[in-house]
Amino acid sequence: MRISKQARRDAKQLFRSCHVNAVLDDQKARQAVQLVIAQKPRGYAGILTHFHRLVKLDLERRAVRVESATPLDGAIEGALRSNLTRKYGAGLNIAFAQNPALLGGLRIKVGSDLIDSSIQARLDALADSF
Repeated sequence: MRISKQARRDAKQLFRSCHVNAVLDDQKARQAVQLVIAQKPRGYAGILTHFHRLVKLDLERRAVRVESATPLDGAIEGALRSNLTRKYGAGLNIAFAQNPALLGGLRIKVGSDLIDSSIQARLDALADSF
């Protein structure tokens, strides 16, 4: 489906209007979609398609996965949350997981950024250098 430039502009404006303190507000987004469906402006299918894409990209950008070899205690999780929020902004969806294959250290994936300070990554880098 080809989306017109005007529909893209309208979707971006709609997307920006759904933000509160630089974080997407779920309730505002739902209301905006319902309003567009009710009013059915010209090219509303394109507007909704592009709006959906923008919301999906925003959610992916704010998804954080923290992997560690062993369970992290509350103090370390809190420090990680505050550091990640300071660096990437508010509204992050942080998930903690265990991955024994890391041997030690952490692997943090924020959107498309990967911070790999695991022992396994260091061993792989050392093996590649030989």
